[in-house]
Amino acid sequence: MNLCLVEHLDGVATDASLQAFTLAAGLGGETHALVIGPGGAEVAATIPAAVVYVAEHDALDAFAPDAWAAILCAMPSRTGVTAIVAPGSARATDAMARAAVRLGEPLAANCISATPGNPLLLTRIRWGGSLLEEARLHTDCALLTVVPHTLPAVAPGSPGAVERFTPELADADLVVRVRERVAPPAGGVSLTDAKVVVTGGRGVGSAEGFVVVEELAGLLGGAVGCSRAVTMSGWRPHTDQVGQTGNKIAPEIYIACGVSGATQHIAGAKGAKRILAVNTDPEAPIMSVADYAVVGDLHEVLPAISAELRRRRG
Repeated sequence: MNLCLVEHLDGVATDASLQAFTLAAGLGGETHALVIGPGGAEVAATIPAAVVYVAEHDALDAFAPDAWAAILCAMPSRTGVTAIVAPGSARATDAMARAAVRLGEPLAANCISATPGNPLLLTRIRWGGSLLEEARLHTDCALLTVVPHTLPAVAPGSPGAVERFTPELADADLVVRVRERVAPPAGGVSLTDAKVVVTGGRGVGSAEGFVVVEELAGLLGGAVGCSRAVTMSGWRPHTDQVGQTGNKIAPEIYIACGVSGATQHIAGAKGAKRILAVNTDPEAPIMSVADYAVVGDLHEVLPAISAELRRRRG
């Protein structure tokens, strides 16, 4: 029996969670799901699991990683599950790592496939996406996180049953809690949902240089991203970063402007269906992974593209 941790936002299960559910279902046997916090019952009604467990507690109104870990640790004895699968999001990975320590079991992170058996045969992404590792996991309770955008999401459906319960939480489980969430600018398209992402790298030159990037993204109805070098320079906030330590995205087209294409950056953009690179250096690493490449100055190329889009729209 397998269990998938399902995260939700504004009453809807996240895509990464539904992708993780696909891997959990492939392990064989019944697949159950766990939803934590307010609104869980509404979300549970859309998850096609044999049983959806909904953890409800007054202290779960904000994310508390140790509280989530305590709930996860109780699930094997409560339900008999032998594998817990979670999306590879920041919150779920945090909770799963803490649960692994409590249970004394290994955590296999960044999985993209799992073959049932004893031991489990796993394929994991390693070294920022430059290496695929085949591993065998020997454990009584497998703990896995799934790389977002590497598996199809399971279609929403009705669960076989929904069980609501109040977990037992200690004071220590609530020491670390999220105190505030900073919402993205109103009206913007989020990086994780955008069909088009236009990213600027060090080659943009300055915070002011992002005007041409923002202009093109706006015309295409897309989102603006940036590289780690840009956030390190203070030109854009970390919430805009694409990469291993930033956002993992899966747009229809990814336009990388002045981005060198370090391994860590490519790890965040691997889900893109098409990559267009604009760079003055024809030998930049980004050029080797791009479907289309323009060798030129982004401050000349992007305004030209924007002007042509405006002309065609009359």
